[in-house]
Parts: sequence; structure tokens; C-alpha cells
Amino acid sequence: MADKSTSVEVKREPAQPGAMQAAEWEPFRSLRHQFDRLMDIDWPDLRLGWPRRPAIASQAWPELGVAVPPVDLVERNGGYELQAELPGMTRDQVEIRLSDGMMTIKGEKSAERVEDKEDYFLRERSYGSFQRSFRVPASVDVDKIEAKFENGVLKVTLPKSAAALKQERKIEVKAA
Repeated sequence: MADKSTSVEVKREPAQPGAMQAAEWEPFRSLRHQFDRLMDIDWPDLRLGWPRRPAIASQAWPELGVAVPPVDLVERNGGYELQAELPGMTRDQVEIRLSDGMMTIKGEKSAERVEDKEDYFLRERSYGSFQRSFRVPASVDVDKIEAKFENGVLKVTLPKSAAALKQERKIEVKAA
């Protein structure tokens, strides 16, 4: 069993009959994501031969805005592992839900800064939240999904079921 101090509870919701899938409900999300990726490309200035602006690195929480944290999804050890970078967050600020074959990761982060000097008073507040959803492959044993949060990194393990592991086989690549 996982250490309770680093484990994140994965909440499972029952399927609702006639419920609309997340992908059906948000038709413009994919289009916006593709457009945002297009704008982040370093297009060369054809007259000068170098990019018009420096490369922009993916930032998880620029000034607590609503940027989406970077996520890596890899297949290893008989299952899948999802890692999300959530710097400055605690495990209590992260929520994971599983419903109708979709896993949703949500998080909220807020900060407040107060300075009370003799000739001025300053109060700044900021808030940011994110939500990402992923389709869980049919080969995953959903009852064994685990999540751990440590040092600002969320790791979700999605083990494959025994039946799915039996069906896997390696296909030899032959020379032409």
C-alpha cells in the first residue's frame, strides 16, 4: 500500500446513462490547442533567416495564470505512467476523478502577498486553476490505478489488466 502522506485519492464516479462525453461537449478545445501550438512555433523571418522571437519554453504556472501544466505519458512495466509537473502545489490542491473511461486531473493554486510599511500598504492576490482530461485505455485495470504526489510532481500509474497483458505479443520486423 502507498504511503498516505504522498498518495492522492482517485475518485471514481458511476457512469450516468445518456451522459455526454467530454470530447463531444467541448468541440473547440482541440482547435484552440492546435492554434496555440501553431503560434508557439519559431517561424523564421524569411528576409533575415532567423526567428522573429526567442523560443518560448512551456511554463506550468506563469504568474499563476491558467496555463496547463506539462504532462508526460509513457508505457512501462506492464502499464502506463502519467507524470504532471505541478510546482508549488500540495497534494491537497490536486483532485483526480475517473468517470466513463475519462480520467480528469484538476488543481487550484492561489497566493497572497501583503506588505504594510509606514508610508504604503500593498496587497496582491492571484489565483489559477487547471483541468486536464485523458481517455483511459480499455486495457487498463481501473481498480488498480494509483496516484502519488511528491516534490511538485504527480505520478499516476495505470496498470494493464492481466487479460490485456496476455494478448500482447511482439511482432518481428523482417527485411524487405
